[in-house]
Amino acid sequence: MNPKELHPLVAELFARGRRRSVRVAVEQEFLVADATTGAAVPIERVRRAAAGAIAAPYLGFEPGGQLELSLPCTLDPVTQLHTMVDDLTHHLAADHLTIYALPVDPRPEHEVPLQLTSPRYVAMHRHFDSIGPAGRRMMRRTASTQICLDWWPGAAGLEQWRVLNLAGPYLAARFARSFGPHGRLTTWLDADPARTGFDDRLLGGGDPIAAYTAFAAGAAAFTDTPAEHLTTMFPPVRPRSSYLEVRFLDAQEPSTIGRVITELTSLMYDDANRRNVLRALEPGRAQLAEQWRAAAAGELQLELVA
Repeated sequence: MNPKELHPLVAELFARGRRRSVRVAVEQEFLVADATTGAAVPIERVRRAAAGAIAAPYLGFEPGGQLELSLPCTLDPVTQLHTMVDDLTHHLAADHLTIYALPVDPRPEHEVPLQLTSPRYVAMHRHFDSIGPAGRRMMRRTASTQICLDWWPGAAGLEQWRVLNLAGPYLAARFARSFGPHGRLTTWLDADPARTGFDDRLLGGGDPIAAYTAFAAGAAAFTDTPAEHLTTMFPPVRPRSSYLEVRFLDAQEPSTIGRVITELTSLMYDDANRRNVLRALEPGRAQLAEQWRAAAAGELQLELVA
């Protein structure tokens, strides 16, 4: 993909907010199963069962039929999430459906088909298959908890970008619910390293826009336009113009997400804490790829999280 075409689009992704707001949004993914048989469930059946839930306007689906609850930003995301999940669970149970906050689907691959078959997803599936089996496992059988955080202007915003990327391995390990060769994080590391960026390339040099443009230009393109190509980039922290999307967490039980949010907001919105963490982690930037591998294997020194 041509860097000159990508650069202005990447600049928009790095525009950042105009004020120091402190809102949070949660994107919670679940695996879905028939409550009687445990089998995978067609997406349309889930849509019908959830139609009357208060969460219905915020529901989406991943390629393997994983349900994603994408909630709007708020100052009280925990209460919002619990209210939505409790009501959604009640509606799905009426149709004998169960949702699980598990990072990796225990069902074998042949029991979890590709359900989203648009040209984009078919092309993505084909591309990942050309690399190895991790890509299809990632698309169809993993789930995560994604946290979206307000991205500030000025120097503080650049610090936010760096601290989330540098602290990512430690936070992923701190809240991990899967480890090893078939864990969710290992799956993402192996799916397409040129597209997922679990190393320090996004932090090199003094210009994050140039670094991200080079990252995107280096990934194989299987879409028609530069804008579409950028939507197929899956770094551990994704720039989204006015907010940052934390993507490196295993799917969490809703009851534990409050602790995750507390740690992330402290890093993002507490100037003193953010700078202290940056001072501690910047010297190890060159080892970031190794840190991600250690986190995925369950071998990272978690005492450093403190």
